[in-house]
Amino acid sequence: MTDATTSPDGPEEASETFRLAYVPGVTPGRWARTWRERLPDVVLELVQVEAAGAVAALHDGAADAAILRLPVDKDVLSAIPLYEELPVVVVSRDHLLAATGPDETVTVDDVADDVVWLARDDVLFADGSAPVPGRAPAPYDDGAGGLVEPERPVTTADAIAWVASGAGVTVVPMSLARLHHRKDVTYRVLEGAPPAPVGLAWVSARTTDLVEEMVGIVRGRTANSSRGRGARSTQAEPGAGAAGTQPKAPHDTGRGAGRGAGRGAQRAGARGGRPSSGRTARRRRR
Repeated sequence: MTDATTSPDGPEEASETFRLAYVPGVTPGRWARTWRERLPDVVLELVQVEAAGAVAALHDGAADAAILRLPVDKDVLSAIPLYEELPVVVVSRDHLLAATGPDETVTVDDVADDVVWLARDDVLFADGSAPVPGRAPAPYDDGAGGLVEPERPVTTADAIAWVASGAGVTVVPMSLARLHHRKDVTYRVLEGAPPAPVGLAWVSARTTDLVEEMVGIVRGRTANSSRGRGARSTQAEPGAGAAGTQPKAPHDTGRGAGRGAGRGAQRAGARGGRPSSGRTARRRRR
């Protein structure tokens, strides 16, 4: 799946393309909007890839950067963490845990007696650093006196479909549970399971100014503080100030900046005390 984000004047105005891959469950829309506002002359092409194919897309040059689940091989790739996803257990609507409230959390002890199916594209336990909760699927008789290990579901969507049939439960990042939502399953946050860290990664040897621009965007840097092309173009604008002078603070002209300022004011108000009442103000005047 590919989605090209261009300037309002259309793709014919763009001279370059930057390809950003992202894995299922990731929503890069807010960063794409910032890119469009900051670099309207560079097309941002969003390329959805499977979790197992994100690193290959970087090595092959199919993507300039990727938002994927960490960790990655730091000998070849550079990466910065963005956030961590909560692990959840997905159960059928007939499961006992489905009777708990949607905002309640459960523990690994609550699924100790359940068969846990992990898909081949599992991102929580694949590195073996954390034990898989519950019981492993039992081998079955092959009819010739031997035992055969059961096949694992191929994808997360397959695992959730198996859960819907009552075969057991599965554990996935919350974003994937939402992505593959079905009416016959539900999920609860699972305490004791590893989180799923998400980050931006790129090939270290290909750290271009456009990569630096994307790093600045996902880190929330303003255009003036970014290390990429947007910062240099801003500094080169006429009237930016003579060398050696103290630059003036930029005016807030962006919608995103306004929202951030508003949220900061709300947080500041929440931390502070209640405003003085009219009665208190009158006493002070006396």
